[in-house]
Amino acid sequence: MVWVVLASILGGTLLLAGFPKLRDRDGLLTVVQGYRLLPAGAERGVATALPFVEVAVGIALILGIGGPWPAAAAAALLFAAFTAGLTVNLVRGRRDLDCGCFAFGAHEVPRIGWFHAGRAASFAAAALVLASAGTVDATAPERVAAVVGGLLAVLAVVAVAQIRSVVHVGRRPVDDYLTAASIRLRATSTVSRYGS
Repeated sequence: MVWVVLASILGGTLLLAGFPKLRDRDGLLTVVQGYRLLPAGAERGVATALPFVEVAVGIALILGIGGPWPAAAAAALLFAAFTAGLTVNLVRGRRDLDCGCFAFGAHEVPRIGWFHAGRAASFAAAALVLASAGTVDATAPERVAAVVGGLLAVLAVVAVAQIRSVVHVGRRPVDDYLTAASIRLRATSTVSRYGS
């Protein structure tokens, strides 16, 4: 049953990543081009195929189509490719990129970091563990409960991430606006105090 939960978490993550990419194909192409890893012709092909592959592998993991091995191996390859793309750009010092992981263009200043590469590597490792698990013996009710549990875990993480993006503990939203004004005021005060 643990393997079904893990497969559902990986599958839910891939669905969460794939569906937004289906809606914004031009945005995905821009993200793929931004990584500067593929020849121009391959960039369009990857941008076209990637969301369909993510959704198909996600569905296969959740439903257990073909057993855990093929879908988990495909997920491991996807996450390993994401890890490699992120790592290469981080090593190159190129952090001002949109991750393209789940949605793109939503940030004022898109940036990738080692957190993104580590997250992708963790998913790749989890998928490899799942692929090596062999067959998964679970009754239909156990499978349904495990899938629901796995998907609820994914939704809980998404909910926490969304709440964290708007709620900053110990900080008021107005602080973001006042910080820049405070810096300008101090600079102007310093110039007027000591002359220009």
